[in-house]
Amino acid sequence: MDQLPLPLEGITVVAVEQAVSAPFATRQLADLGARVIKVERVDGGDFARGYDTAARGLASHFVWCNRGKESLALDLKDPRGLAVVRRLIADADVFVQNLAHGAAARLGLDAATLCAAHPRLIAVDISGYGGSGPYADKRAYDMLVQCEAGLVSVTGTPERPVKAGIPAADIAAAMYAFSGVLAALVRRGTTGRGGPVEVSMLEALAEWLGHPLHHTMHGGEPPARTGLAHAVIAPYDAYPTADGGRVLLSVQHDREWRRLAEQVMGRPELGTDPAYATNAARVAHRERTD
Repeated sequence: MDQLPLPLEGITVVAVEQAVSAPFATRQLADLGARVIKVERVDGGDFARGYDTAARGLASHFVWCNRGKESLALDLKDPRGLAVVRRLIADADVFVQNLAHGAAARLGLDAATLCAAHPRLIAVDISGYGGSGPYADKRAYDMLVQCEAGLVSVTGTPERPVKAGIPAADIAAAMYAFSGVLAALVRRGTTGRGGPVEVSMLEALAEWLGHPLHHTMHGGEPPARTGLAHAVIAPYDAYPTADGGRVLLSVQHDREWRRLAEQVMGRPELGTDPAYATNAARVAHRERTD
């Protein structure tokens, strides 16, 4: 059977990007076959290049987020450098930027301006807190957004909140930018028009916190920080074993509980015991014994 081309072969993406959110979004596009031209600063390039040297002398974040791309360094404050970017954009299908708030607009590289000039272009603005509002001008580093969105309120232990061990806010924004570009490409295929895509780290991560939000709004209390355990599912944790180790159990529904009781623990009566037979009963039992 003939090998199919990658889905985005023939698509050109220009990205004025740095750190994680925009680079991770455009890396998804590169993985699907798009040509991604990454524009970096002339004074050291994408600052994520300097995070560490763990990946054979290169920064691990940078290697993770930038495979499969082409790169050039331009001074966008120099009219000659800005002219180069504009020529690249004129021939591109997608433009992505995550500059500091207001910087893209001052350069005429914001989504609204570019889409007005290039109707077929899909232009993506990725920001920390959105294009307007009281937080628009604030620095939006991943840990700060994890706090503002409430992620740390449900991550950690009862004694201590912790941030996620990965840049969750950056990744959330990147994936919504990625899906937004794909949707806009489909629309352009039927209408001939591209259009703007706007994504903020705060809104993206807040969407991922839908379960704790609904739990709090409708249940009256926020989910507790439970370490490896789950606030509303049991058994779901790391449990001590007789040999001093720990075993991870994740039971998603009552049928799995019955199979665990019968086939793993050899205790089929637990599958029908009212104290354990339903997830709600197991959660209540756990809370009584904690």
